[in-house]
Amino acid sequence: MEKYLSNSSNRTSSLKVLLLHGRLDIWIYEARNLPDMDALSKNFVGMFRTKVSTRIADKMDGFMHSQNSTTDAYVSVSVSNAVVARTSVIPNNENPVWNQHSRVPIAHHAAEVQFLVKDSDVIGSELIGTVSIPVEQIYSGVKVEGYFPILDPKTKPCRDGAALKLSIQYIPIERLASYSLGIAGLENRGIPGTYFPLRKGGKVTLYQDAHVPDDCLPALLRLEGDAHSQRGKCWRDIFEAITRARRFIYITGWSVYHMVRLVREQDFYSDTLGDLLKKKSQEGVRVLLLVWDDFTSRTILGLPKEGKMQTHDEETRNFFKHSSVHVLLCPRSAGKRHSLVKQGETGVIYTHHQKSVILDTDAGNGKRKVTAFVGGLDLCDGRYDTPSHSLFRTLETVHKDDYHNPTFPAGVTSPRQPWHDLHSKIDGPAAYDVLTNFEERWLKASKPRGIDKLKRSEDDALLKLSSISDILGIEDAPYMNESDPEAWHVQIFRSIDSNSVKGFPKDPKEAMSKSLTCGKNVKIDMSIHTAYVEAIRAAQRFIYIENQYFIGSSYNWSSHGNVGADNLIPMEIALKISEKIKAKERFSAYVVIPMWPEGVPTDIPTQRILYWQHMTMEMMYERIYRALEEVGLEKTCHPRDYLTFFCLGNRETEDRNISSPSLNADNSRTPQALAQKNRRFMIYVHSKGMIVDDEYVILGSANINQRSLDGSRDSEIAMGAYQPQHLRKRNSSHTKGQIYGYRMSLWAEHLGVLEECFRHPDSLDCMRRINQLAELNWQQFAANEVTEMRGHLLRYPVDVDSGGKVKALPGCETFPDCGGKILGTFTFVKENLTASFSSCYKAAGGGAEDCSCKSNYTGLYDKSAPCLDEKLILHLNLIIFLPALRLSLKLRWDSWVVR
Repeated sequence: MEKYLSNSSNRTSSLKVLLLHGRLDIWIYEARNLPDMDALSKNFVGMFRTKVSTRIADKMDGFMHSQNSTTDAYVSVSVSNAVVARTSVIPNNENPVWNQHSRVPIAHHAAEVQFLVKDSDVIGSELIGTVSIPVEQIYSGVKVEGYFPILDPKTKPCRDGAALKLSIQYIPIERLASYSLGIAGLENRGIPGTYFPLRKGGKVTLYQDAHVPDDCLPALLRLEGDAHSQRGKCWRDIFEAITRARRFIYITGWSVYHMVRLVREQDFYSDTLGDLLKKKSQEGVRVLLLVWDDFTSRTILGLPKEGKMQTHDEETRNFFKHSSVHVLLCPRSAGKRHSLVKQGETGVIYTHHQKSVILDTDAGNGKRKVTAFVGGLDLCDGRYDTPSHSLFRTLETVHKDDYHNPTFPAGVTSPRQPWHDLHSKIDGPAAYDVLTNFEERWLKASKPRGIDKLKRSEDDALLKLSSISDILGIEDAPYMNESDPEAWHVQIFRSIDSNSVKGFPKDPKEAMSKSLTCGKNVKIDMSIHTAYVEAIRAAQRFIYIENQYFIGSSYNWSSHGNVGADNLIPMEIALKISEKIKAKERFSAYVVIPMWPEGVPTDIPTQRILYWQHMTMEMMYERIYRALEEVGLEKTCHPRDYLTFFCLGNRETEDRNISSPSLNADNSRTPQALAQKNRRFMIYVHSKGMIVDDEYVILGSANINQRSLDGSRDSEIAMGAYQPQHLRKRNSSHTKGQIYGYRMSLWAEHLGVLEECFRHPDSLDCMRRINQLAELNWQQFAANEVTEMRGHLLRYPVDVDSGGKVKALPGCETFPDCGGKILGTFTFVKENLTASFSSCYKAAGGGAEDCSCKSNYTGLYDKSAPCLDEKLILHLNLIIFLPALRLSLKLRWDSWVVR
């Protein structure tokens, strides 16, 4: 006889709120005696059969539930209203067995851990009941396990005998290996709990921007030994690798534009990318392009219609239509087993965001090997730039046919929007994992569906590299000896789910063995989030981040904490700094973001993103202040001594040899006219990277927001790498490998100067000096007088008081020239179903089936279920209005989070 443990609910108000920082080991075994949640639907169909024709009733029966169906159960685990784990769905079973194990990184203040038992439905999910485990019971690290009664929202048993068997154990951060050992603690195992393993003995080239001309940056300080920092020319290297490929060229992209030119140097302009790829395919090279299919762009009567996101997907496909280049436009799709709401939102809101080029390169001795380029640069218009980040001077030269500035309306030709990005090249075993990702995605995307199954067989465009004798396999790939100072250990990470790749195990147990997590009806690789969390936890001295977005840990915001931006990264950084303050150790975190998200800063969606960014910043600063207060340093130290946010901007004086745009007096106060007059604009930060202690680097396509890190939303790819001979355990003073050189090169670009204190970014002297330079640059950028800027790093234009409150800078509440409140705005509007979708996703990329956003259609979004009458109404609405749902979502595209 099993003992049923108490699930008392003198609820949260009487429970102590504690900080859980570390890991939860959770086993969800089985549930017993669940209620039949489909009884209402079956009764409704039976009643409705007498009122309509048999044909219509049969369709309703199949669409909603069969007469033999019952509860489709799954469990969501929630901490502080953030979903941290889920089981798979067990269909038609009132006694489901899962036996699923989750290792969950945790950084939450909470009174209890909630296990929400739900019924998966065609329109979403319905709460059956909850098991709540007080945090006090697990805080000591003891394992709590057994059967627990499942209680409904009124704290009564949802059914006699209904119970959930689980176990849960909390492992605090101090007991995790990497916390005290630093990056060296990851040396032999890499980031644990990921799909791809650590690959040793590789070679990595790190890039800043699409092109770095010779001698355009200050000379770098010498690295250890005789090594020199490598400043690669990213797009030229890609061009030369494509030119020299002999067997295959595989490209993934959010956007790939056939008209872009990769090389634009004074002595050489390359062919367009399209012409180059056609030429290579005519030479017998297999060329495959896997590009996100923007559903707003379509070919109508043979003419491509430009999509809302201007990705040129249809143009590029049409360009290659009668060539041997294979172009596969790949929509972001949810699986058939997802609810109709989830299918609609995924197809409309999320994207394939990976950026990679994989090809064969020379391995010597007549052999070929796999090389991969991975990072933030799409091969499309608007991306080519150099560290000078010109606004006007290149409009008639390298950017003559490549003007890009979505802040201004069509027809405006200056200033251009400069573009800053990070990228990498990988040689060695890890490049084969990037190839595996491409193959898994291609096989899934090219699988015939519907009527196509009758028209064609399985796609055979992918080469079977194992059958090509001159291409080395991963076991035979050349690698560097670990003792070589230039050797790298590399690991590939992803955000992707089983709806986008072929080969993920269907069995949950097998999926767990490959470090995949389970969603309701999907297997998920969210190893990019895992990598960021593990690397931050391992950090000992400093963190340097460049990212297009910085939104997360909404469960700890002072308000709007239920928007669903639940990634741990901001909270982990704030906790790292707080722990170092309490230990009386130095730590610095530098975060570089765009001045505003790409587009028009006054638009409502952009203002909401800025508001969520503001909430994220303030949450972090307030936690740092509390740590300072706890150790009595609040009078002598400021939160910005430990954490500072920056952006990039440029200003150019007029060049007499270059014609300036004429200003129309009637439009002299428009944003574009003001930007032209004041000759300034932001440099758009599209980077997605982090450097930890000058020892570890993460680069890829993933932003720091929920849509990039969740795993079941945008598809992403990233690499994490370090040089084993340049870890601090071997050099107790300071590491000076290529990652150190890369950071210094980035700072040389952003500041126009290198100073001795930059060697020690964790020091207070360095943090205050960087803040000082960024403040001077901001004053120059915002001044009325137009002057040439040497440095581009600006303080992010907000004021942080000593208590951590984030406010507008005095006299600067809006962005110069272009307007829009810097702190963003959030105005609650009572919205219908579709509007609630869009606002939620614009803000945070939240998920409909487990999101807690409120709307008139509460049952679709809330953690609690609708009443029976609401459920009946929703079923009727679904039958009547489902064809209009997807159209409505499309019409609400403007409220979607931009990339």
